[in-house]
Amino acid sequence: MEKIKTVSEKPIAVRMHEKDNVLVIASDSGAKTGTILYDGTELVDDVPYGHKVTTTDIAEGAPIIRYGETIGFASEFLPCGSWVNESRTTLPDAISLTEGFPEHKIRKVDSEPLEGYTFEGYRNADGSVGTRNILGISMSVHCVSGIADFVVKRIKNELLPKYPNVDDVVALNHHYGCGVAINAPMATVPIKTLQNIAKNPNFGGEVMVLSLGCEKLRPERLIPEKQSGQPEDIILTMQDPAYEGFQAMVDEMLERAERHLAKLNQRKRETVPVSELVVGMQCGGSDALSGITANPALGFASDLLVRAGATVMFSEVSEVRDGAALLASRAETPEVANALIEQLTWYDEYLKAGGVDRSANTTPGNKQGGLNNIVEKALGSIVKSGSMPIADVVAPGDRVVKRGLNFAATPASDFICGTLQLAAGMNLHIFTTGRGTPYGLAMAPVIKVATNSGLARRWFDLIDLDAGTIVSEGESIESVGWKLFHLMIDVASGKEKVAAEKLGLTNDLVLFNPAPVT
Repeated sequence: MEKIKTVSEKPIAVRMHEKDNVLVIASDSGAKTGTILYDGTELVDDVPYGHKVTTTDIAEGAPIIRYGETIGFASEFLPCGSWVNESRTTLPDAISLTEGFPEHKIRKVDSEPLEGYTFEGYRNADGSVGTRNILGISMSVHCVSGIADFVVKRIKNELLPKYPNVDDVVALNHHYGCGVAINAPMATVPIKTLQNIAKNPNFGGEVMVLSLGCEKLRPERLIPEKQSGQPEDIILTMQDPAYEGFQAMVDEMLERAERHLAKLNQRKRETVPVSELVVGMQCGGSDALSGITANPALGFASDLLVRAGATVMFSEVSEVRDGAALLASRAETPEVANALIEQLTWYDEYLKAGGVDRSANTTPGNKQGGLNNIVEKALGSIVKSGSMPIADVVAPGDRVVKRGLNFAATPASDFICGTLQLAAGMNLHIFTTGRGTPYGLAMAPVIKVATNSGLARRWFDLIDLDAGTIVSEGESIESVGWKLFHLMIDVASGKEKVAAEKLGLTNDLVLFNPAPVT
């Protein structure tokens, strides 16, 4: 990245690649007509913060280049110094996933193992390690979410203070379980998701299941195989005739919860290698600085984690689709490359069946933040995956099985992506944002990283790390990446709580259900 700091009255402008014919205006107030940039470009338009300006004349139909790649074509003649916005560009055609891909060659990256880094975590019987010690109350149908919330509040107020080694009690609320085609082929996705969330390392093998009784998704399917206790000790069915009234159900749940809390309270943090981290990465409310600051810094931290033997997941199918060739070339084996293309192809067909394509991904906020289209957004998104080979591809609802860098094939929806990464085994979540979001998860800590210092200043109590200093203060990507790496260790160890934890901000689970609803 070629980065230029403010010089006298000149605004900060950023060029990502020597081939680029645009600069990104990174000053909080943007830049006015007549402003002369560091390279001599004189603006002929007012250009808002995060938006692009041409550094040469661009003919109608000619490519607009950022990150060294074509992100669009000029829909009209754009003289040097012009504001590049959505109305002045056209979207490139989607690259083929079946033709034109070079033959895959095994890619090796020379990197020294990163040794000696540890965190304080909770070891589980299945070999996984939790960053938190949580009692989860799962449910087989949305009908019972109200009682689950009611009981969780009672547990937190009346029982949790007696068990200081237990961090939290959470209800795994979702909108599935009945009124669905439970035996449809794609129903395996939401069902596997719920099954695997119950196995998340942060639950320590202690999950209760709340059932109504008449739902299609039978509660027995949600019990982790290796969980201690019998199903009748774990599942509570509200329609059981043994319960006389609501209070009887609540009393039974409180009694069972206390038994689980007692088991969890026996667990203690112990020193474990950083290789036991399973980190999910995501971006939301992205802007044009996402691909300049936060995502490259996260990519550097991702490389550190992989070098240390950890497991790292990047996701969001529609946000990597336009970088498919770049990613396939990084696959560790031809089989991994094929698995990646298979997941992207399935999603193309899924979107087509809904009457849209990958262009539906970009939001009004993305565009206000300077991202003209999905191609530009994709190129800025995939940099958070760093530079390491892709070790494996995780299908929606599945658990991660290989250490190293994994592509977890999830939708780009913040909530669905987070839910599927929890199912894959994530015990720590990193979320980059340029526009800002209060997003949080009850089941795993979410470190929120701001792409720009303006957001970090305004949301001083919602953002955990300011990566905007890469532009505003000239800090290096490597320096911010190391800061994030050390912050991950502190958060994973329980030494530091993230903003969402302190404020109690969490989002419900949102299951990905491609199957029919009846």
